[in-house]
Amino acid sequence: MTSRKTVLVLGGSSDIGRAAARAFAKAGYDVGLAGRDAAALEPDAADLRARYSIEANTLKFDVLDTATFESFAGGLPALPDVVVSIVGLLGVQVQAESDLAHATTIMRSNYEGPSLILGLFAEKFLARGNGTIVGVSSVAGDRGRSSNYVYGSAKAGFSAFLSGLRGRASRGGVHVVTVKPGFVRTKMTEGMKLIGPLTVDAPVVGDAILQAVERKTDVVYVSGTWRLVMFIIKALPEAVFKKLKF
Repeated sequence: MTSRKTVLVLGGSSDIGRAAARAFAKAGYDVGLAGRDAAALEPDAADLRARYSIEANTLKFDVLDTATFESFAGGLPALPDVVVSIVGLLGVQVQAESDLAHATTIMRSNYEGPSLILGLFAEKFLARGNGTIVGVSSVAGDRGRSSNYVYGSAKAGFSAFLSGLRGRASRGGVHVVTVKPGFVRTKMTEGMKLIGPLTVDAPVVGDAILQAVERKTDVVYVSGTWRLVMFIIKALPEAVFKKLKF
């Protein structure tokens, strides 16, 4: 055990998860990296230990296996100061329109699992009287678009969950952050046509997550331009919006 603050990163094998872990480690946090293959995360944990002289460990966590959530949270060596959920699945919209199993996986990966595990940690933080919860949502949840409404609807639900949890948890000393990255250059978006001025690299998101925790920000659009873009999109009348092909 050390006197350093601790962060648990759920989805530690993702590009954004790795970037967030590095940002917190550089700031002096001990880091827990959680993912479906804990062994595959060990090289990243070893790099954090060597590079930043902090403690880093790996844990097995599957966001779809909700039956294990209680034992996962209860089996941690110590309750962390910060929990960051970066788990999610973009999926394929066209496939999800007719493949119920695929649509279910997208919805559970982006809404059900992240909401349940963060709600569980929120209860533990409230019992302790402090802590920070971070959920990485998406601008796709600000308004349903025809090109990705299955994913977007799940992220909309996740954002609403975080908003409600934030209001309740704030009265008990627990801070809840919603992060909306926009387009990010990652393995998940490889091959997609991204808009240059609206696209950031994973380390930018990692730094934004750390800053939001330290500054106690509630909702973060990683690119300020996205806040303006989504303000305009949300203001469009439905009759106009439904005709747009994006």
